[in-house]
Amino acid sequence: MTRATRHLRANALVLAWLAAAALLTVAHRWVPAAQWLMVHLLLLGAVTTAILLWSQHFADTLLRTPVPGGRRGLTARLAAHTVGALLVVAGLALPSFALVVPGSVLVAGAGLAQAVVLARQMRGALPTRFRPLVRWYVCAGAALPFGVACGVVLARGTLSDAAHGRLYVAHVVLTLVGWVATTVLGTLMVLWPTVQHARIEPADERDGRRALPVVLAGLGVLVVAAATGVRWLVPVGCVVVSAGAGLVAAVMWRQRRAAAPVVAANAARDLPARTAPVHVPPTFAPGSLAASVAWFVGSVLAFGVVVAAAPGWDVAVDRVRGLVAPFVVGFAAQVLIGALSHLLPVVLGGGPAVARRTAAELDRGGLVRLVLVNGGLLLFCAPVPSAVRVVVSFVVLGALVSFVVLALRAVLIARRPVPAAPSAGARPTHRSGALAVGVGALALAVVVGVAMDPPAAGIATASASGDGSGEVVATGRTTTVQVEAGRMRFSPSRIEVPAGDRLVLEVTNVDDDVHDLVVANGATSGRLAPGESARVDVGVVGAGLDAWCSVAGHRLMGMTLAIVVTGDAEVASPVDPGSGERPDEGVTGGQDHAMPHHGGDPGEGTASGSGSAADLLDLMAEPDPDFVARDATLAPLGPDEGPVTRHVRLVVQEVVREVAPGVTQRLWTFGGTAPGPVLHGRVGDRFVVTLVNDGSIGHSIDFHAGALAPDDVMRTIAPGEELTYAFTATRSGIWMYHCSTMPMSTHIANGMSGAVVIEPDGLAPVDRQYVVVQSELYLGAQGGEVDAAKVATQMPDLVVLNGYANQYRDRPLAATVGQPVRFWVLDSGPNRPSAFHVVGGQFHTVYREGEYTLRDGGSTGTGGSQMLALQPAEGGSSS
Repeated sequence: MTRATRHLRANALVLAWLAAAALLTVAHRWVPAAQWLMVHLLLLGAVTTAILLWSQHFADTLLRTPVPGGRRGLTARLAAHTVGALLVVAGLALPSFALVVPGSVLVAGAGLAQAVVLARQMRGALPTRFRPLVRWYVCAGAALPFGVACGVVLARGTLSDAAHGRLYVAHVVLTLVGWVATTVLGTLMVLWPTVQHARIEPADERDGRRALPVVLAGLGVLVVAAATGVRWLVPVGCVVVSAGAGLVAAVMWRQRRAAAPVVAANAARDLPARTAPVHVPPTFAPGSLAASVAWFVGSVLAFGVVVAAAPGWDVAVDRVRGLVAPFVVGFAAQVLIGALSHLLPVVLGGGPAVARRTAAELDRGGLVRLVLVNGGLLLFCAPVPSAVRVVVSFVVLGALVSFVVLALRAVLIARRPVPAAPSAGARPTHRSGALAVGVGALALAVVVGVAMDPPAAGIATASASGDGSGEVVATGRTTTVQVEAGRMRFSPSRIEVPAGDRLVLEVTNVDDDVHDLVVANGATSGRLAPGESARVDVGVVGAGLDAWCSVAGHRLMGMTLAIVVTGDAEVASPVDPGSGERPDEGVTGGQDHAMPHHGGDPGEGTASGSGSAADLLDLMAEPDPDFVARDATLAPLGPDEGPVTRHVRLVVQEVVREVAPGVTQRLWTFGGTAPGPVLHGRVGDRFVVTLVNDGSIGHSIDFHAGALAPDDVMRTIAPGEELTYAFTATRSGIWMYHCSTMPMSTHIANGMSGAVVIEPDGLAPVDRQYVVVQSELYLGAQGGEVDAAKVATQMPDLVVLNGYANQYRDRPLAATVGQPVRFWVLDSGPNRPSAFHVVGGQFHTVYREGEYTLRDGGSTGTGGSQMLALQPAEGGSSS
């Protein structure tokens, strides 16, 4: 096997990790712990494999001495790392700590062995100009085992909040900065001038030697900050690391400027192919490498600011997760793909002609891909609606995945070379068209995202009214009124306008929730985020008009506005039908031609008996044969080893779900399910919950299992924002959590509730445990949102368990004859009580609202209970 073939097979392993990360990214909403898996498939899998492979390659080239252990040693290290990485990924996905430990040992051992081998190789080599650059790899390999050790302790999950946060920061800096970035920066000192066809001047060597101690000093400060708990040291360490990276960036800039005239001269002279191997300067490889350094510096500085600004280490952990995309995609993915774009043609070989063709293939669409990746990532990090963020993320993913396709095409080209006659060097092509394509694609992605959810983008719709040439004669005057939306009221709530005047409303949302203003003639502001404003042109007004907020439930709570006409309107003469003209339909203030509007308020087509899903379908029908009921199983907690910290991430999502056979509703959910996921723990456990609002209106979260003031930690957050909430479970029971944004009952009825099960001490073992949450459905239009008017009547269309009508009638919960079964039951309401009973069964133990009302058959041992009675927001268990 040749050296090129070995490198090719090892790089195929890198491509396999990249492909796995891309597939998981597409399917991440259906995979548990998807974000963690995506990050580690890329960093632990693809990037670390590439580091082990290429750091050895560069060390061999720079030192010009045999590596201890030869190629078999490198193969063994790659194999150990691959097996270890697979064990770690499997162990945390299942989860199984028994797999995490041996996998982590293999990964750390591979990195440490690489550092030892390179150190021995460097000591045995003759002095050369570039010998000091190998120290970057040795230091990086020494940092990896410490970062892996931090990850193992984090996976164990038995730390306090502060300790977890500090260890998380240490894990991030030791792996991302110590292992990945240190390797990358050292490699760029040699790879970048190769890509640019530039000389390495003595000044470049000097700055390269100076940069390593600076980066290591910054890394040391960050580790000390995590070890001592002094958070203000984190930004200090980040600035020092950025300064070291800045020295490397300065070298890259000088070499780029020195190389540009040489490349231009070669292209201008049309040098033959044998003397000018690259006539058209490559775009993607240098652009991707340079962009990755910029993203790294920006991400490191942002990391320092985020950690320092957080109120505590536990909150810092959740806020740092917002930097995953810049760190992982902007830095790690781009530097990996950029480096491989230059190095793969070297590995594939085949002579100068084939190398030029494979390099050209890997550079195909380079500028477009750079614009899509970096511009898309900037948009993703910007405060844009969630729909735009989703569309842009797929654009970025497509641009990154295209490298895998191009790499496979390059392999085919190298294996089936076609002889080509020598040709004169091609002149550099004009790339402004490619730039326009990239920018246009991003603009189209933004448009598609906005079109998917216009209210979330705050788009105001123009008035449907005309210019006053119909029944009402326009006066030519304009009345402008400033209106504020807040606290479920419009201020002013009554507006007087002279007949015939054009009315313009300047609407500002001064609340912490999303609102809009809809006028009966169709004019609307569109959805307004907190602090946003819009101008609503109502048109020429000749009669009174009603206006309201169309967000579900807000109109019922009083968000209405009355437009009152004063004075007498001058009525225009009727138009002769034969003249071909017609009256303007938008200026009379009537509602015969009103535009439809959304919401669950009276008169909007969603009240009972007026077109709701409840009137159209059989709510008691049997589901399709392939219907799968919600899994009500509550998994056991395992052995009690003392209080633990449980980190939970709940993402508010608006999803269309079937709630009865053939009946769909647009639900507001925690994590995509209604009710939301079950949180499970013991007394003394601490829950750190991060709420992410990916919905189109404001939402919040209220945990009955904790005791905290609601005005701050449970406040409403706008779309695109996130909030970290922490509480300690001091009392046992099954507790409700729900959205407390007003109108609260509407939010709960539309899916925003869930259960927290805190087990009491001495809980008797059972064969199975189930959690059932009773809730009510007030059906709106098919595929629409909750009917807020029905919620106010307290007359639901359906009372369901775990969000779907009669699902356990047709898909019963399993039990073993003679074995005890425990039901944890929560009535999330919002209105109806619950009388939980198992037909044909009796309860020998009942635990309700923190107290046993019956235990093991009571005092006689033969007592029983037939029912667990609960009011809305109450919970208990029976077995």
